[in-house]
Amino acid sequence: MTEREQYTSGPASGAKVRKDGEKWTLILVRELRHSPTKVWQALTDPAHLREWAPFEADGSLGTVGTVKLTTVGAPKPQVSETRVTRADAPKVLEYNWAATISAGNSKPSVEAGTRLTLWHNIDRRFISWGAAGWHICFDVLERLLAVSRLDEWSAPKPSSSRTGSG
Repeated sequence: MTEREQYTSGPASGAKVRKDGEKWTLILVRELRHSPTKVWQALTDPAHLREWAPFEADGSLGTVGTVKLTTVGAPKPQVSETRVTRADAPKVLEYNWAATISAGNSKPSVEAGTRLTLWHNIDRRFISWGAAGWHICFDVLERLLAVSRLDEWSAPKPSSSRTGSG
């Protein structure tokens, strides 16, 4: 196992839950030490998404339109046609896979970084599961962003080679 494949979860924090009638929303906030542009690329480029997200995308999430998202690590992959409804680089990304992601500059220019906020509409029975899953995904994202350049990430892998969860 390479160093890149080894993973130890960091402390879970920054999760909140909102209830509006029967609608439950999981909100996760993560402070990243990387520029909004670099984070945006990781959030929208299919080659980068497959490295950290709980799904693979058949196209860019960086433009308004339709893409297919396929879950990974599930006993039976679930494919859903997803509509990107807002792609305001590098600040707001919204798509109807039950998640809205906002990435924007949150720190002084000396410590340039990005506050990543995820709003995930979720069945209340799965809030803990969703929070744990996204926490791990964001840990992996943060680790991958620490590589000096995004193009140094591994080459795209066939979806059959990916195992485990997000």
